[in-house]
Amino acid sequence: MALTLPAHPDPLHDGLAAGDLLHDLSHAFGGPFHFVLPERFDANLAAFRTALDEAGVEGTVYFAKKANKAAAFVERCAHAGAGVDVASHGELREALGHGVRGEDLVVTGPAKAEPLLRVAALQGALIAVDSLDELSRILHLDVPRPVRILLRRFPPTHTGSRFGLTDDQLDTALLRCAAAKERVRMEGFSFHLSGYDVQPRTDLAGELVELCLKARLLGLQADRISIGGGFAVDYVPAEAWHTFLAEQGPDDYHARKSFSTSDFYPYHSPVAGADALRAILAARPHGTGEPLAGRLREAGVMLLLEPGRALLAGAGSSVFAVQGVKDRPGYGIVTVDGSSLSLSEQWFNSEYLPDPLLLTPHPDQDAAEYRACVGGASCLDSDLLTWRKIAFPRRPRVGDLLVYPNTAGYQMDSNESPFHDLPLPAKVVIHHENGRLRWRLDRRPAL
Repeated sequence: MALTLPAHPDPLHDGLAAGDLLHDLSHAFGGPFHFVLPERFDANLAAFRTALDEAGVEGTVYFAKKANKAAAFVERCAHAGAGVDVASHGELREALGHGVRGEDLVVTGPAKAEPLLRVAALQGALIAVDSLDELSRILHLDVPRPVRILLRRFPPTHTGSRFGLTDDQLDTALLRCAAAKERVRMEGFSFHLSGYDVQPRTDLAGELVELCLKARLLGLQADRISIGGGFAVDYVPAEAWHTFLAEQGPDDYHARKSFSTSDFYPYHSPVAGADALRAILAARPHGTGEPLAGRLREAGVMLLLEPGRALLAGAGSSVFAVQGVKDRPGYGIVTVDGSSLSLSEQWFNSEYLPDPLLLTPHPDQDAAEYRACVGGASCLDSDLLTWRKIAFPRRPRVGDLLVYPNTAGYQMDSNESPFHDLPLPAKVVIHHENGRLRWRLDRRPAL
């Protein structure tokens, strides 16, 4: 029996799949496309803000732009007065160009180039400083205003991390900031932490609060901390996920490919999104004393967040048309009109696991289940969107659509490339207006 891993039911996506719009868009573009749903982004942003309000914690949510290149999401940040986390000159320019104010930007990433530092400083963006070398370059910038900075701390429990300043380096950085006086405004501390566990974030956040109190003794502002992202998304039901992990094996994949389950994204998470923030705020740093929310309030420290995937939960999907089907013993190979570069989980030596949905304009009520992997339109054996043998309700046909659900967070465009001179999939913005669905291209053609 084929393993299945269906995504959580989603009335908005299910309604789109039941209508003609996706087929019409596939016909119009003549190739794969992604659709994005800004209303879902708005709801996710509101949920994070509500969690902060419930805890009585002052804070700011910055959208981690690297998670999706669509202009629509940055436009929603500008409309809602939310921040944007950028890590390159291009991302900074995009955010400013779509209406986000400079003071609502936080600039992260290691070893930032001087042009990025200069523009960020001139625009009043908050810069997360990752090294003493970077701090030196900031202190030598010739700009007419104090440069707003956070000092990023190296996470001592994650010794493999390449980000942040050690304790000794932080001490040196604080003294340099104090000596620089009006050239910098040292507003606090940050960290970058891999994974999705709640307690390590709470522990490190508690340590950053103590660092703020220490920095104030040197006359520094130090009134905010950033805990970055790492808020999980819950893609699939718990029972289906645990069954999949227990039973999957090489026979479930084309060419008996094997994956380490430790490399899979945790597609089921019992605590996800804004609820993960609630858990972080309710936990006690290192298991003692006041919960983190109370420590933030008592110290007068703001909490900055940089979620990416979690703000994009349910906010878009990817659509490919079937170009051909071939039979192999016991299963088939479906080839679609795009490539695995537009479904980016293989970047992590993994696979995007939620089942794609098969849409056909001509349903067959008497069809038998058909197992098939999904290949891209390139000439590479490795170009498979899905190595797993999916249990389709019937044999796919040319012109059918495969809809990969909930791909807005990192999947759509992290790795996209016009390989074989194939065009990049269009991004379509779909929204409700006066009781009807309307769509437009994410980026309007230049005049």
